[in-house]
Amino acid sequence: MTARSSNARPHTTHHRVRNGLIAALVIVLVAALCAGFGIWNWVSGSLRKEDWLTGKAAGPATTWLILGSDERDGTTGSDDTPGDRTDTILILTKPKHGPSSLISVPRDSLVQVDDALLKINAVMQIYGRQELATQIEDITGQKIDHVAKITFGGLTGVVDALGGIELCYDQDVDDELSDLHWKAGCHVVDGHTALAFSRMRYSDPKGDFGRAERQRQVIGAIAKKAASPATLMNFGTVRKVGDAALQAITVDERTNPKTLLDMLLAFRGASGSHGITGSLYWSDPNYYVDGVGSCVLLDNPRNLELFTQLADGTHDPGVVGSAAELG
Repeated sequence: MTARSSNARPHTTHHRVRNGLIAALVIVLVAALCAGFGIWNWVSGSLRKEDWLTGKAAGPATTWLILGSDERDGTTGSDDTPGDRTDTILILTKPKHGPSSLISVPRDSLVQVDDALLKINAVMQIYGRQELATQIEDITGQKIDHVAKITFGGLTGVVDALGGIELCYDQDVDDELSDLHWKAGCHVVDGHTALAFSRMRYSDPKGDFGRAERQRQVIGAIAKKAASPATLMNFGTVRKVGDAALQAITVDERTNPKTLLDMLLAFRGASGSHGITGSLYWSDPNYYVDGVGSCVLLDNPRNLELFTQLADGTHDPGVVGSAAELG
């Protein structure tokens, strides 16, 4: 295969990770755990587990690989080409001391498996779960301790189980691709609309940056309602919300309810003012490979150095990665 640099417009933010969907589902799972020991046992017995982990030795930090999968279930609209793909790839790191971090991996990152070049979001489908974990370990130099894979369509059931959430947006939207039809202002919405609200980008003048802002709004709205006394004191609601979340998540063979709680705390820490967020570093966001297409060529030495600092807890809080450098 031959590779060459393309002059095409950089797609630094296209297919940006859907952090809001992932965080929302994790939040409601932990809300269910907090409701009592009986529900803790129920969650533990209901977790769906798969073999993900490799034999790499443990590192100085705890690292989660968090994946979002679009599974052609008819619930995710037509904004992106449908399919069972790891379109969202997040690396969550909690060092023993220092700030937690949440770093996104561009779905079009170029990787190599044996002699084959391909985009990282195709690795799981072609080579399996453990190969994807291996690729992330190669990029970061760190052991993947736990994995959580979440289907985007599961968000609709979570929001509906909560009885809807309030969202605000100050523009009218009529976007057929995401199926978002919105009148400017604040509205209590169901799961279908919340998902469309999270996915819409083509009708947003800020593109993927605007979508990221709306996803964070969805996180806050779900977290606020899921953790409210009115929800947690209603066992029926907790059970419905937990059922919806459990149907949407698959984890590694070693994950348990405490692992999910630790994951939530690290997620919150990374997303707060004292955390670290951002993307991987790349040297070319439109690197063309014959037979593969336009890819993101990663800056491997810089990423290894980044994750060494993240795992050791020595990196300062803030935003990192090439997307942040481009503004």
